[in-house]
Amino acid sequence: MQQTANSLQVLIDNSEVAMLGWNRIGFDERAAILQRWAKQLPMNLGVMVNYQCTNALQYIANTELMPGPTGETNALYCSGRGVFIITVQQGVSKEAIVGQLTAALVCGNSVLLCIDDQYYAQQVKQDLEQLGCSADVITVVKITQLDGLVNHPQTAGVAYCGDLQTTQHLARQLAQRQGLLAQLVSELDSETLAVIGAQRYCLRFITERTRTINITAVGGNATLLALGSG
Repeated sequence: MQQTANSLQVLIDNSEVAMLGWNRIGFDERAAILQRWAKQLPMNLGVMVNYQCTNALQYIANTELMPGPTGETNALYCSGRGVFIITVQQGVSKEAIVGQLTAALVCGNSVLLCIDDQYYAQQVKQDLEQLGCSADVITVVKITQLDGLVNHPQTAGVAYCGDLQTTQHLARQLAQRQGLLAQLVSELDSETLAVIGAQRYCLRFITERTRTINITAVGGNATLLALGSG
């Protein structure tokens, strides 16, 4: 048991470090990598990837300049939340997996891909890394380790597609754990994908931050303050 806990800790630590670099490269570059991947996929999956990227670029990629006093600039921008778990009920379509994965990645998160089909998960990881996604941004994890991941205080959220019972179980697990408040992004309709297919689905995977630059407070030398919310 201790060995399993230690191995999960290493996976999450590595994923957290990888997220920082992935988040730093920006929406445009992340979307470009994912859109190159879309060209290699079957049409329905490629359409899903492009759809999620287009929505992210439209709704959350731009920095908004906010009003402030003379000598100070305040910018509002979006950032990834951290390490996201992607999981689905057995038998759920690849379209759902690809939609969740793309939304999490384009927003700057790293992903722990925890699905039954380990061969498919490894193929996705390999394809994206060959296209420019850095190592450990996607980590394939056995489905038997899902509870340990969900209960871990460093994971930022869970994206799940499947039945109501499992969704409620995941919600209870996240509510009872210590540490970081985590996001549950659930899709209950595995046929129509009403949630994953929503234009603003990507908003579930980001946090808003403000960047303040003050050039008056210290004799004209710029100071930078970044504050996070959510």
